[in-house]
Amino acid sequence: MESNDFPTLSTPQGPVPADAPHWNRQRSSAMPSHRYRSVHDRVDLPLTGRRWPEARLERAPLWVPVDLRDGNQSLAEPMDTVRKRRMFDLLVAMGFKEIEVAYPSASQTDFDFVRHLATSGAVPDDVTVSVFTPAKPDLIDRTFEAIEGLPHALVHLYTPTAPTWRDVVLHRSRAEILSLIHESATQMDRLAAARPGADIRFEFSPEVFILTEPDFILEICNSVTELWDASPDRPVVHNLPATVEVATPNIYADQIEYAHRNLDRRESVILSVHPHNDRGTGVACAELAVLAGAQRVEGCLFGNGERTGNVDLVTLALNLHAQGVDPMIDFSDIDTVRETVSECIKLPVHPRHPYGGDLVYTAFSGTHQDAISKGLAHHAERTDDLWEVPYLPIDPKDVGRTYEAVIRVNSQSGKGGIAHLLHTNYGLDLPQTMRADFSAIVQRATDASGTEFSPQQLWDHFRTTYLEPGTRGRITVTSLTTEEIATDKHRVTCTLSDDGAAPTTYEGLGNGPLSAFTAALAQAGIEVDIRGYTEHSTTTGPDSPAIAYVQCRIGDTLWWGAGQDTSVLTASVRAVVAAVNRAG
Repeated sequence: MESNDFPTLSTPQGPVPADAPHWNRQRSSAMPSHRYRSVHDRVDLPLTGRRWPEARLERAPLWVPVDLRDGNQSLAEPMDTVRKRRMFDLLVAMGFKEIEVAYPSASQTDFDFVRHLATSGAVPDDVTVSVFTPAKPDLIDRTFEAIEGLPHALVHLYTPTAPTWRDVVLHRSRAEILSLIHESATQMDRLAAARPGADIRFEFSPEVFILTEPDFILEICNSVTELWDASPDRPVVHNLPATVEVATPNIYADQIEYAHRNLDRRESVILSVHPHNDRGTGVACAELAVLAGAQRVEGCLFGNGERTGNVDLVTLALNLHAQGVDPMIDFSDIDTVRETVSECIKLPVHPRHPYGGDLVYTAFSGTHQDAISKGLAHHAERTDDLWEVPYLPIDPKDVGRTYEAVIRVNSQSGKGGIAHLLHTNYGLDLPQTMRADFSAIVQRATDASGTEFSPQQLWDHFRTTYLEPGTRGRITVTSLTTEEIATDKHRVTCTLSDDGAAPTTYEGLGNGPLSAFTAALAQAGIEVDIRGYTEHSTTTGPDSPAIAYVQCRIGDTLWWGAGQDTSVLTASVRAVVAAVNRAG
């Protein structure tokens, strides 16, 4: 590999020196790592002057979903024709223009599905159907039999080429593998030529490309390009798969760039990649491969496939979307896509799966909730359409999600998230100090229950805490009248019932109706000092209910209360009474 000036990451060998810093005193594990070889020791790639690190992703590659072939062969219960057709229709509706649909020679079910597509009119004129075949004469014949009548077809030929596969599986030399590929490619060319009116193109995959010698890859691919007489108007697809992911993504990128720079008739070749996810970096491999010159990516929606799966096309495409690049595929209803895929393959999508999982736009953490709530409020005030909201790389509405599920409350949540849910669901805009007061109450409740609180549960807690604080209330207002007797001078006459006692009428004076009401309370022996007050409407329109929030000092303690009514004064009086009753 090309050398560079960066240090090599390595694990200390042998005993750790006694004077090593405490953070570096690692001990050898019991893992038998000595049994494995680095890919650097298995493949020598003569690439110099790599260019992919400076490249940028500025357009979507050609997408080819292989859910119906590669994804299907990895299922415990492979799809029947009904499920396959449902998946095919979904892929067409999303905008995929080339779809690998089957391995027709592998089973009668796969063969029958290709025939179904060929005879049912299910394939739009602008969609190419791809089918997969190994390099075996009888299976190639069966594959061409299956595609009879399809308007546009691509026949995908593969054979193992890596040393271990050649030596252990096929027991053939490089020359014998090359001869096998030539025979199969010639057979395909002859069968396609026998159908002069058909649009049939070819694809070739050297299996486990990532472990095959680079010079052998070029020898095979260039000879096949020549044999099939590829041209810009009828290009050949050379698909270079990381069939088993065995190296860091930069190694795959180097290998793809080397092929990109050395393939013959490059303008007549569509360079394709097919990463798997054995190391958990399939998405990174695909992205770096496109930077390195790949034009086409094969994968599955949500990454279904053998072992740890094929590369995930949902993540790849929406990663582009999040960088301002049109993915050219419609993910505007991600929940329908996810549900359809899950029902067809009978496997769930993880709730934390990028972009499509149930919980990926949801915050439970208090600090995250506060930042998201403020970010959404800021976004609503912007004059442009740019999306810059903390913790949300894309707008959930882009993929058909609402903001209702963005913030959810449990014991990890904070005042910002709680306030956001009360605002979005019930129109409340709690004062900052009241948010902290209510957050502590909610946290005690969620800690005790160990469960999540729904917006309805939050509202019920708010109501019973601040609006209707129990039935033990000290006072009830049975009547109230106000009178402005002079500028900045008001009189309130009210009838109060104290703990169910006979109603008594009191009178108070103040510079406003609320201060006059607290003066009347003082006449009843209830000292209330209003330290904070705010009110707002909860909906739009002239008949919108008002809600008032009042912080009162009663004795030595501050108490919040709230009141609702179409009358702002009535709401305010109810808020004061609620605070008094909470102090009880």
